[in-house]
Amino acid sequence: RAVPYNAVTWEIDRRYCRPMEPEKSNECPLHGAGVSAQSLVGRRLVEVVGSWHLYGSDGLAGPMDVWLIDDRGAVTHLTTGSDGCLIVEASKPHIGYDMGTSGRVTVGAIGEQTPFADHIGEDVLAVREEHAPNTGRVALELTFLTGRVRCESWAGDLRLTSV
Repeated sequence: RAVPYNAVTWEIDRRYCRPMEPEKSNECPLHGAGVSAQSLVGRRLVEVVGSWHLYGSDGLAGPMDVWLIDDRGAVTHLTTGSDGCLIVEASKPHIGYDMGTSGRVTVGAIGEQTPFADHIGEDVLAVREEHAPNTGRVALELTFLTGRVRCESWAGDLRLTSV
């Protein structure tokens, strides 16, 4: 009779052992694990770049993408995936582009438009991540000396808040 592999036990020196089950992965099935967010700890935030979708006379909504540039020249890109994950990867900012009748995407330095503006020049002291089953990383919280910034995938959009 066939027995599922994870139901099998063995007797070894009168102790019963079960085969190890693989650890559940926190990585996104579509986008992978990305870069380790822990690598940001100890880095000084020197610049923040963002991208926005502009359509007609609509005002600026939150950024679609954010790039954190640290004192060592490393660039960490934060954005959302189509499956609701929060993508954290190493990539440089792209340039803006025209989407014809659908508007345009602009890319540039972030002034006061995001909570990161308050922390430029500060070191990242700690990082905390949240994961969801079948999606991977859904939130990232960066701690600075003067506060925290929470980055999360919210209904497919990138949401940044001061905490």
